[in-house]
Amino acid sequence: MTDMLPPCPACSSVYSYQLDALLACPECGHEWQPGASEDAAPEVRDSVGNVLRDGDTVTVIKDLKVKGSSSVVKVGTKVRGIRLVDGDHDIDCKVPGIGQMGLKSQFVKKVSD
Repeated sequence: MTDMLPPCPACSSVYSYQLDALLACPECGHEWQPGASEDAAPEVRDSVGNVLRDGDTVTVIKDLKVKGSSSVVKVGTKVRGIRLVDGDHDIDCKVPGIGQMGLKSQFVKKVSD
């Protein structure tokens, strides 16, 4: 091969291959347009304007009632290993003492580990 294909943007595998007009990854199954910018996705920012990324640690800045339960996520609750998703609640996470739930980025603040 004379030209090198870029690594997979999802899993960083170097085994990407050409599939018609797309590039594909055999390890994770991700397909993408060559030359398309993955940074074109909108940035998710916390309540003070810090850019959030997958795996960040955040704290809750306001008491949040858990829908369908009498539980409350208290101010200062530290949530580790967030995942950014599309939709109304842009953070999927596991809140200690509550479990899996979705949060809005406007109610969290990024913490430096």
